[in-house]
Amino acid sequence: MKAGKFITLGVETSCDDTALALLEGAKTTLYDVISSQIADHSPFGGVVPELASRKHQEAFLPLLGALFKGSGMTPDEIDLIAVTAGPGLMGSLLVGVMAAKALAQAWGIPLVGVNHLEGHIFANILAHPRLEPPFLCLIVSGGHTEIVLARGEGKYLLLGATRDDAAGEAYDKAAKALGLGYPGGPVIERLAHGGDAMSFDFPIGLKDSKEVEFSFSGLKTALRTTVLNLKERGACGDLPIPDICASFQRAVTEALMRKTRLAVKKTGVKRVVISGGVAANGALRDALTSEGKSAGWDVFIPSREYCTDNAAMIAAAGYSAFMRGERSDLSLTPDPSWEIWDESG
Repeated sequence: MKAGKFITLGVETSCDDTALALLEGAKTTLYDVISSQIADHSPFGGVVPELASRKHQEAFLPLLGALFKGSGMTPDEIDLIAVTAGPGLMGSLLVGVMAAKALAQAWGIPLVGVNHLEGHIFANILAHPRLEPPFLCLIVSGGHTEIVLARGEGKYLLLGATRDDAAGEAYDKAAKALGLGYPGGPVIERLAHGGDAMSFDFPIGLKDSKEVEFSFSGLKTALRTTVLNLKERGACGDLPIPDICASFQRAVTEALMRKTRLAVKKTGVKRVVISGGVAANGALRDALTSEGKSAGWDVFIPSREYCTDNAAMIAAAGYSAFMRGERSDLSLTPDPSWEIWDESG
Protein backbone atom coordinates (compact mmCIF):
# COMPACT_ATOMS: atom_id res chain seq x y z
CA MET A 1 0.00 0.00 0.00
CA LYS A 2 1.34 3.40 -0.97
CA ALA A 3 1.88 6.17 1.56
CA GLY A 4 -0.61 9.03 1.70
CA LYS A 5 -4.20 9.08 0.51
CA PHE A 6 -5.78 5.76 -0.45
CA ILE A 7 -7.17 5.89 -4.00
CA THR A 8 -9.55 3.31 -5.45
CA LEU A 9 -10.35 2.95 -9.14
CA GLY A 10 -13.95 1.81 -9.59
CA VAL A 11 -15.01 -0.08 -12.73
CA GLU A 12 -18.69 -0.63 -13.60
CA THR A 13 -19.90 -2.48 -16.73
CA SER A 14 -22.79 -4.59 -15.46
CA CYS A 15 -25.32 -3.54 -18.11
CA ASP A 16 -25.18 -0.77 -20.71
CA ASP A 17 -23.18 2.00 -19.00
CA THR A 18 -19.38 1.98 -19.03
CA ALA A 19 -18.30 3.88 -15.93
CA LEU A 20 -15.02 4.61 -14.17
CA ALA A 21 -14.33 6.62 -11.03
CA LEU A 22 -11.56 7.56 -8.63
CA LEU A 23 -12.40 7.53 -4.94
CA GLU A 24 -10.28 8.91 -2.10
CA GLY A 25 -10.66 7.01 1.11
CA ALA A 26 -14.16 5.76 1.92
CA LYS A 27 -16.45 8.51 0.72
CA THR A 28 -14.78 11.18 -1.42
CA THR A 29 -15.34 10.97 -5.18
CA LEU A 30 -12.43 12.65 -6.93
CA TYR A 31 -13.48 12.18 -10.54
CA ASP A 32 -15.87 10.01 -12.51
CA VAL A 33 -16.67 9.42 -16.17
CA ILE A 34 -19.41 7.47 -17.90
CA SER A 35 -20.26 6.38 -21.42
CA SER A 36 -23.97 5.77 -22.01
CA GLN A 37 -25.35 3.36 -24.61
CA ILE A 38 -28.96 4.60 -24.60
CA ALA A 39 -28.76 5.82 -28.19
CA ASP A 40 -27.44 2.42 -29.31
CA HIS A 41 -30.20 0.40 -27.65
CA SER A 42 -33.17 2.73 -28.11
CA PRO A 43 -34.04 1.42 -31.61
CA PHE A 44 -34.48 -2.05 -30.11
CA GLY A 45 -36.65 -0.97 -27.17
CA GLY A 46 -34.23 -2.40 -24.61
CA VAL A 47 -30.68 -3.51 -23.96
CA VAL A 48 -29.22 -5.94 -26.50
CA PRO A 49 -26.60 -7.94 -24.53
CA GLU A 50 -24.17 -8.64 -27.38
CA LEU A 51 -24.26 -5.03 -28.52
CA ALA A 52 -23.72 -3.85 -24.95
CA SER A 53 -20.56 -5.91 -24.49
CA ARG A 54 -19.10 -4.68 -27.79
CA LYS A 55 -19.79 -1.07 -26.84
CA HIS A 56 -18.07 -1.59 -23.49
CA GLN A 57 -14.97 -2.81 -25.32
CA GLU A 58 -14.98 0.23 -27.56
CA ALA A 59 -15.48 2.67 -24.70
CA PHE A 60 -13.20 1.35 -21.97
CA LEU A 61 -9.73 2.55 -22.97
CA PRO A 62 -10.82 6.00 -24.20
CA LEU A 63 -12.79 6.41 -20.99
CA LEU A 64 -9.78 5.39 -18.90
CA GLY A 65 -7.71 7.99 -20.71
CA ALA A 66 -10.37 10.62 -20.06
CA LEU A 67 -10.43 9.68 -16.38
CA PHE A 68 -6.72 10.22 -15.90
CA LYS A 69 -6.65 13.35 -18.06
CA GLY A 70 -9.61 14.91 -16.25
CA SER A 71 -8.40 14.03 -12.76
CA GLY A 72 -4.74 14.81 -13.36
CA MET A 73 -3.80 11.53 -11.69
CA THR A 74 -1.58 8.70 -12.92
CA PRO A 75 -1.77 4.92 -12.54
CA ASP A 76 1.01 4.84 -9.96
CA GLU A 77 -1.26 6.75 -7.57
CA ILE A 78 -3.91 4.00 -7.58
CA ASP A 79 -3.98 1.70 -4.53
CA LEU A 80 -6.90 -0.60 -5.39
CA ILE A 81 -9.12 -1.59 -8.30
CA ALA A 82 -12.75 -2.41 -7.49
CA VAL A 83 -14.80 -3.96 -10.30
CA THR A 84 -18.40 -5.08 -10.60
CA ALA A 85 -18.36 -8.88 -10.84
CA GLY A 86 -22.13 -9.45 -10.75
CA PRO A 87 -25.03 -9.52 -11.00
CA GLY A 88 -25.57 -8.29 -14.54
CA LEU A 89 -25.17 -9.26 -18.18
CA MET A 90 -22.41 -11.85 -18.56
CA GLY A 91 -20.83 -10.29 -21.65
CA SER A 92 -20.83 -6.82 -20.12
CA LEU A 93 -19.43 -8.06 -16.82
CA LEU A 94 -16.65 -9.92 -18.62
CA VAL A 95 -15.39 -6.75 -20.27
CA GLY A 96 -15.04 -4.91 -16.97
CA VAL A 97 -13.60 -7.83 -15.02
CA MET A 98 -11.04 -8.75 -17.67
CA ALA A 99 -9.96 -5.11 -18.04
CA ALA A 100 -9.68 -4.70 -14.26
CA LYS A 101 -7.62 -7.88 -13.91
CA ALA A 102 -5.27 -6.74 -16.69
CA LEU A 103 -4.77 -3.35 -15.05
CA ALA A 104 -4.24 -4.88 -11.60
CA GLN A 105 -1.61 -7.21 -12.98
CA ALA A 106 0.10 -4.51 -15.06
CA TRP A 107 0.13 -1.96 -12.24
CA GLY A 108 0.87 -4.46 -9.47
CA ILE A 109 -2.00 -3.40 -7.22
CA PRO A 110 -4.78 -5.31 -5.38
CA LEU A 111 -8.12 -6.19 -6.95
CA VAL A 112 -11.52 -6.79 -5.39
CA GLY A 113 -14.73 -7.95 -7.05
CA VAL A 114 -17.85 -6.04 -6.02
CA ASN A 115 -21.50 -7.01 -6.01
CA HIS A 116 -23.41 -4.46 -8.08
CA LEU A 117 -26.30 -4.28 -5.60
CA GLU A 118 -23.94 -3.67 -2.70
CA GLY A 119 -22.65 -0.83 -4.83
CA HIS A 120 -26.15 0.65 -4.98
CA ILE A 121 -26.33 0.48 -1.19
CA PHE A 122 -23.01 2.32 -0.94
CA ALA A 123 -24.28 5.02 -3.30
CA ASN A 124 -26.30 6.24 -0.34
CA ILE A 125 -23.27 6.24 1.92
CA LEU A 126 -21.43 8.34 -0.65
CA ALA A 127 -24.32 10.76 -0.93
CA HIS A 128 -24.89 10.93 2.84
CA PRO A 129 -21.63 10.49 4.79
CA ARG A 130 -23.49 10.55 8.12
CA LEU A 131 -25.61 7.52 7.18
CA GLU A 132 -24.87 4.57 9.45
CA PRO A 133 -26.39 1.07 9.71
CA PRO A 134 -28.83 -0.30 10.45
CA PHE A 135 -31.02 1.02 7.66
CA LEU A 136 -33.53 -0.28 5.15
CA CYS A 137 -32.64 0.06 1.48
CA LEU A 138 -35.22 -0.11 -1.30
CA ILE A 139 -33.24 -1.12 -4.39
CA VAL A 140 -35.37 -0.44 -7.42
CA SER A 141 -34.09 -0.51 -10.99
CA GLY A 142 -34.60 -2.07 -14.39
CA GLY A 143 -33.40 -5.46 -13.20
CA HIS A 144 -34.02 -5.41 -9.46
CA THR A 145 -36.66 -4.61 -6.89
CA GLU A 146 -35.68 -5.61 -3.35
CA ILE A 147 -35.88 -4.33 0.19
CA VAL A 148 -32.75 -5.07 2.20
CA LEU A 149 -31.87 -4.54 5.83
CA ALA A 150 -28.29 -3.31 6.01
CA ARG A 151 -27.10 -4.41 9.45
CA GLY A 152 -23.53 -3.35 8.83
CA GLU A 153 -21.03 -3.05 6.00
CA GLY A 154 -21.09 -6.40 4.23
CA LYS A 155 -24.03 -7.65 6.33
CA TYR A 156 -27.33 -7.58 4.44
CA LEU A 157 -30.61 -9.35 5.13
CA LEU A 158 -32.95 -9.71 2.15
CA LEU A 159 -36.45 -8.91 3.42
CA GLY A 160 -38.19 -9.43 0.10
CA ALA A 161 -38.05 -9.01 -3.66
CA THR A 162 -40.22 -9.04 -6.74
CA ARG A 163 -41.90 -12.29 -7.74
CA ASP A 164 -41.66 -11.45 -11.42
CA ASP A 165 -40.72 -8.16 -13.06
CA ALA A 166 -38.66 -5.34 -11.65
CA ALA A 167 -40.26 -1.91 -11.36
CA GLY A 168 -37.88 -0.41 -13.91
CA GLU A 169 -38.69 -3.14 -16.40
CA ALA A 170 -42.39 -2.41 -15.89
CA TYR A 171 -41.75 1.23 -16.79
CA ASP A 172 -39.90 0.20 -19.94
CA LYS A 173 -42.60 -2.24 -21.02
CA ALA A 174 -45.34 0.29 -20.32
CA ALA A 175 -43.56 2.89 -22.41
CA LYS A 176 -43.18 0.38 -25.23
CA ALA A 177 -46.91 -0.43 -25.12
CA LEU A 178 -47.66 3.28 -25.39
CA GLY A 179 -45.15 3.84 -28.18
CA LEU A 180 -43.02 6.19 -26.07
CA GLY A 181 -39.58 4.69 -26.71
CA TYR A 182 -36.74 3.57 -24.43
CA PRO A 183 -35.90 4.04 -21.58
CA GLY A 184 -39.43 4.25 -20.25
CA GLY A 185 -38.99 5.73 -16.78
CA PRO A 186 -38.01 9.31 -17.67
CA VAL A 187 -40.59 9.75 -20.43
CA ILE A 188 -43.45 8.32 -18.35
CA GLU A 189 -42.51 10.57 -15.44
CA ARG A 190 -42.40 13.61 -17.72
CA LEU A 191 -45.78 12.89 -19.32
CA ALA A 192 -47.34 11.99 -15.96
CA HIS A 193 -46.92 15.59 -14.83
CA GLY A 194 -49.68 16.59 -17.22
CA GLY A 195 -52.05 13.74 -16.37
CA ASP A 196 -54.67 12.77 -13.82
CA ALA A 197 -53.30 9.94 -11.67
CA MET A 198 -56.81 8.83 -10.72
CA SER A 199 -58.05 8.42 -14.30
CA PHE A 200 -57.34 4.69 -14.42
CA ASP A 201 -57.60 2.25 -11.54
CA PHE A 202 -54.53 0.14 -12.28
CA PRO A 203 -53.87 -2.75 -9.86
CA ILE A 204 -51.30 -2.55 -7.07
CA GLY A 205 -49.55 -5.91 -7.03
CA LEU A 206 -49.74 -7.96 -3.79
CA LYS A 207 -51.14 -4.97 -1.92
CA ASP A 208 -52.83 -7.18 0.68
CA SER A 209 -49.95 -9.60 1.14
CA LYS A 210 -48.35 -9.64 4.57
CA GLU A 211 -44.97 -10.42 3.03
CA VAL A 212 -42.39 -7.95 1.77
CA GLU A 213 -42.73 -8.91 -1.88
CA PHE A 214 -43.60 -7.22 -5.14
CA SER A 215 -45.28 -8.08 -8.42
CA PHE A 216 -45.58 -5.86 -11.48
CA SER A 217 -46.63 -8.31 -14.19
CA GLY A 218 -50.33 -7.75 -13.53
CA LEU A 219 -49.88 -4.00 -13.76
CA LYS A 220 -48.20 -4.34 -17.14
CA THR A 221 -51.03 -6.56 -18.38
CA ALA A 222 -53.64 -4.09 -17.11
CA LEU A 223 -51.99 -1.23 -18.97
CA ARG A 224 -51.79 -3.18 -22.23
CA THR A 225 -55.42 -4.26 -21.88
CA THR A 226 -56.48 -0.67 -21.25
CA VAL A 227 -54.66 0.53 -24.35
CA LEU A 228 -56.21 -2.21 -26.50
CA ASN A 229 -59.70 -1.44 -25.18
CA LEU A 230 -59.31 2.26 -25.87
CA LYS A 231 -58.13 1.56 -29.40
CA GLU A 232 -61.08 -0.74 -30.02
CA ARG A 233 -63.38 2.09 -28.99
CA GLY A 234 -61.84 4.30 -31.64
CA ALA A 235 -59.37 6.23 -29.50
CA CYS A 236 -56.36 5.01 -31.48
CA GLY A 237 -55.16 8.45 -32.50
CA ASP A 238 -56.22 10.19 -29.34
CA LEU A 239 -55.11 8.05 -26.38
CA PRO A 240 -55.06 9.91 -23.05
CA ILE A 241 -51.33 9.24 -22.70
CA PRO A 242 -50.65 11.64 -19.79
CA ASP A 243 -53.53 10.17 -17.76
CA ILE A 244 -52.36 6.62 -18.43
CA CYS A 245 -48.78 7.51 -17.46
CA ALA A 246 -49.86 9.28 -14.28
CA SER A 247 -52.11 6.39 -13.24
CA PHE A 248 -49.42 3.83 -14.00
CA GLN A 249 -46.81 5.80 -12.04
CA ARG A 250 -49.21 6.08 -9.09
CA ALA A 251 -49.67 2.30 -9.02
CA VAL A 252 -45.92 1.61 -9.12
CA THR A 253 -45.17 4.20 -6.45
CA GLU A 254 -47.90 2.94 -4.14
CA ALA A 255 -46.73 -0.66 -4.54
CA LEU A 256 -43.21 0.35 -3.54
CA MET A 257 -44.37 2.48 -0.63
CA ARG A 258 -46.72 -0.17 0.78
CA LYS A 259 -43.92 -2.69 1.07
CA THR A 260 -41.51 -0.13 2.45
CA ARG A 261 -44.03 0.64 5.20
CA LEU A 262 -44.37 -3.08 5.84
CA ALA A 263 -40.60 -3.50 6.09
CA VAL A 264 -40.40 -0.68 8.62
CA LYS A 265 -43.20 -2.28 10.63
CA LYS A 266 -41.59 -5.74 10.56
CA THR A 267 -38.09 -4.59 11.50
CA GLY A 268 -38.71 -1.50 13.59
CA VAL A 269 -35.95 0.22 11.60
CA LYS A 270 -37.00 3.75 10.63
CA ARG A 271 -33.88 4.78 8.77
CA VAL A 272 -34.80 4.35 5.08
CA VAL A 273 -32.85 4.86 1.86
CA ILE A 274 -33.52 4.20 -1.82
CA SER A 275 -31.19 3.31 -4.67
CA GLY A 276 -31.19 2.20 -8.29
CA GLY A 277 -32.37 3.88 -11.47
CA VAL A 278 -36.03 4.15 -10.45
CA ALA A 279 -34.90 5.99 -7.30
CA ALA A 280 -34.45 8.97 -9.62
CA ASN A 281 -38.24 9.06 -10.17
CA GLY A 282 -39.68 12.24 -8.73
CA ALA A 283 -42.99 10.70 -7.64
CA LEU A 284 -41.21 8.02 -5.62
CA ARG A 285 -38.81 10.52 -4.08
CA ASP A 286 -41.68 12.81 -3.10
CA ALA A 287 -43.72 9.93 -1.67
CA LEU A 288 -40.82 8.69 0.46
CA THR A 289 -40.01 12.19 1.68
CA SER A 290 -43.65 12.80 2.61
CA GLU A 291 -43.95 9.43 4.35
CA GLY A 292 -40.78 10.12 6.29
CA LYS A 293 -42.15 13.40 7.61
CA SER A 294 -45.52 11.97 8.59
CA ALA A 295 -44.29 8.66 10.00
CA GLY A 296 -41.13 9.87 11.68
CA TRP A 297 -38.69 8.04 9.43
CA ASP A 298 -35.14 9.24 8.86
CA VAL A 299 -35.11 9.27 5.06
CA PHE A 300 -31.99 9.51 2.89
CA ILE A 301 -32.39 10.13 -0.83
CA PRO A 302 -29.28 10.19 -3.05
CA SER A 303 -28.78 12.73 -5.81
CA ARG A 304 -29.90 11.43 -9.20
CA GLU A 305 -26.30 10.94 -10.35
CA TYR A 306 -25.89 8.28 -7.65
CA CYS A 307 -29.16 6.51 -8.52
CA THR A 308 -28.14 5.19 -11.91
CA ASP A 309 -25.22 2.82 -12.48
CA ASN A 310 -21.96 4.55 -11.63
CA ALA A 311 -18.43 3.56 -10.72
CA ALA A 312 -18.08 5.70 -7.60
CA MET A 313 -20.48 3.43 -5.72
CA ILE A 314 -18.48 0.39 -6.87
CA ALA A 315 -15.27 2.00 -5.66
CA ALA A 316 -16.86 2.76 -2.28
CA ALA A 317 -18.17 -0.78 -1.84
CA GLY A 318 -14.81 -2.16 -2.98
CA TYR A 319 -12.88 0.00 -0.55
CA SER A 320 -15.09 -1.19 2.30
CA ALA A 321 -14.64 -4.83 1.28
CA PHE A 322 -10.88 -4.40 1.01
CA MET A 323 -10.71 -2.86 4.47
CA ARG A 324 -12.73 -5.83 5.76
CA GLY A 325 -10.00 -8.10 4.42
CA GLU A 326 -11.60 -9.23 1.17
CA ARG A 327 -9.35 -9.80 -1.85
CA SER A 328 -9.74 -11.14 -5.39
CA ASP A 329 -7.04 -12.67 -7.55
CA LEU A 330 -6.65 -13.15 -11.27
CA SER A 331 -9.04 -16.09 -11.17
CA LEU A 332 -11.92 -13.68 -10.53
CA THR A 333 -14.86 -14.70 -12.72
CA PRO A 334 -18.12 -12.76 -13.21
CA ASP A 335 -21.29 -14.22 -11.76
CA PRO A 336 -24.44 -12.84 -13.47
CA SER A 337 -26.60 -14.13 -10.59
CA TRP A 338 -24.33 -13.26 -7.66
CA GLU A 339 -26.27 -12.83 -4.41
CA ILE A 340 -24.85 -11.46 -1.19
CA TRP A 341 -28.00 -11.56 0.92
CA ASP A 342 -28.26 -13.41 4.19
CA GLU A 343 -31.75 -14.90 4.14
CA SER A 344 -31.44 -16.70 7.46
CA GLY A 345 -32.49 -13.72 9.52
